[in-house]
Amino acid sequence: MNAIATRPLTLVTGASGGIGADLAELAARDGHDLIVVARRFEALEARARALAALHGVAVHAYACDLSDPGAVDALCARLATDGRRITNLVNNAGYGLFGEFAVSDLADEQRMMRLNMEAPVILAKRLLPGIIAGRGCVLNVASTAGFQPGPYMAVYYASKAFVLNWSDALAEELRNTGVRVTALCPGPTRTGFQDRAAMHASGLLRWVPGTSSAEVARAGWDGARRGRRVVIPGLFNRVMAQSVRGMPRRMVTTIVRAMSAPRAGAGL
Repeated sequence: MNAIATRPLTLVTGASGGIGADLAELAARDGHDLIVVARRFEALEARARALAALHGVAVHAYACDLSDPGAVDALCARLATDGRRITNLVNNAGYGLFGEFAVSDLADEQRMMRLNMEAPVILAKRLLPGIIAGRGCVLNVASTAGFQPGPYMAVYYASKAFVLNWSDALAEELRNTGVRVTALCPGPTRTGFQDRAAMHASGLLRWVPGTSSAEVARAGWDGARRGRRVVIPGLFNRVMAQSVRGMPRRMVTTIVRAMSAPRAGAGL
């Protein structure tokens, strides 16, 4: 019982598949009890049972669509009612939208902003007392998209710039508390993200090699354990993220637009 009581409790959002599922796997492998959160309860519950059986840890599945108004506050209230004190927070849930801003659906953009930006902030705000007490970590999944503006995915790129800069600032504020804050910035990753974002028309997929979600998760998890503030998996992605810093912004947006523009005949 003492061993169970002293195991860290890690909350992972978007844990039913992709990077989130791989991050939950790594946490369980390291002996963390887990709370896994996602919209798809059946897939989430199956993942929770598998992790518990394989690694001998407690895994609690909470079905929740964090893009719904008020959903994050409801999740935090449930955690408090259930007596769950979180040691580590992994803000992974998020999605993108591909297309021209002038004709994109406003309601979908608003849901994306709530999920990509508002949900991580509220969760961190509510859960930080326990994270500080446990000298744990906050791992926020940002993107290499956060290093530059992104025509055809304007709001998504901006949302990831928010996550990146917020994470870096939070890391500095908390540097004397023992809490580590890491922004994981993957490039294109082989998950269901492209399907959700309707990105198959994007020319970007021709230019940038995709990385497996397992590779991305391992880089992020290892970086968070070592206290790295920003983790960019893959040499190509690191070079691309750094190369834009010295370029005029007009040039950067022109290049990104050319790379991302819909392929001939694909349409939007």
